[in-house]
Amino acid sequence: MKIILASQSPRRRELLALMGIPFEVALREVDESFPDQLDPIAAVRHIAEKKARAFIDGAKDELVITADTIVTIDGQILGKPVDAVHATEMLTQLSGQKHEVITAVALLHKGKIKLFHEVTEVYFRVITIEEIEHYIEHFKPFDKAGAYGIQEWIGVVAVDKIVGSYMNVVGLPTARLSKELHNFL
Repeated sequence: MKIILASQSPRRRELLALMGIPFEVALREVDESFPDQLDPIAAVRHIAEKKARAFIDGAKDELVITADTIVTIDGQILGKPVDAVHATEMLTQLSGQKHEVITAVALLHKGKIKLFHEVTEVYFRVITIEEIEHYIEHFKPFDKAGAYGIQEWIGVVAVDKIVGSYMNVVGLPTARLSKELHNFL
């Protein structure tokens, strides 16, 4: 079966390849907004489903995989930072705190959508402003929810522990995806 990964994320592409799944990448323009009243889990699921629905007319026998990842702290969603000041604010907010990374995945095949999500708790030690500035300057995390990538320098030096799937924090809950693919097809 032909599998399409509908994602611009190089991390998702890498993880799917590591799973040994042959795939092609295809993209559709999708408005990633969501109703304000949605809680973080409902919001990320809403976006993943919207991404899948963008393919509903074009996908025939293909399986389309879409995903969205958000970072939340105290119920507040931290999206992708717009600039270095915004990234600094986010990382300062995460410093010394526990937050959650939620990835929702949608599987689309023959008009049927299977939606699931994974939640991982991430604990940051207190990070200094100098460390935050170093990270932003050298790693430019502007394409990452919460302004960081756990697989980068900041993850190595600032993450005290995680509870849940590490791969989920990278951007795709691979163990859960493997199970769901097996059950879906």
